[in-house]
Amino acid sequence: MALYEHVFLARQDLAQAQVDTLAETATKIVEERGGKVVKTETWGLRSLAYRIAKNRKAHYVMLEIDAPGDTVAELERQTSINEDVIRYMTVRVDGHEAGPTVMMRKQERDRERRSDREGGRGERGDRGPRRDREEEAA
Repeated sequence: MALYEHVFLARQDLAQAQVDTLAETATKIVEERGGKVVKTETWGLRSLAYRIAKNRKAHYVMLEIDAPGDTVAELERQTSINEDVIRYMTVRVDGHEAGPTVMMRKQERDRERRSDREGGRGERGDRGPRRDREEEAA
């Protein structure tokens, strides 16, 4: 069997539970036809580079699949029928990444930066006292 990565973008007005249901449906399609979903990652609601069907944002979901080609063809057929999915792409890969993908590592790094900024003034650090306040006090 071949290895694939299947990414789909769901409409922005869907709840996270509905997006999870879409991922479960895709998993069910693959498993019923003799394949296996190795990993499922939800990348969350992200901005699009350009509007697609009046959507400025979309929920991103990635599935790592180990399945024959006809299973992937059926998955793509079912995905294209679903009106909640605005885009999808399936790519054949040589191997799956161990651990989290680049997108998940980026989200963790962004979260760490945000928490660091909340503790201080951000990347520039503390500027010290303002001059106009010093002059008023004198």
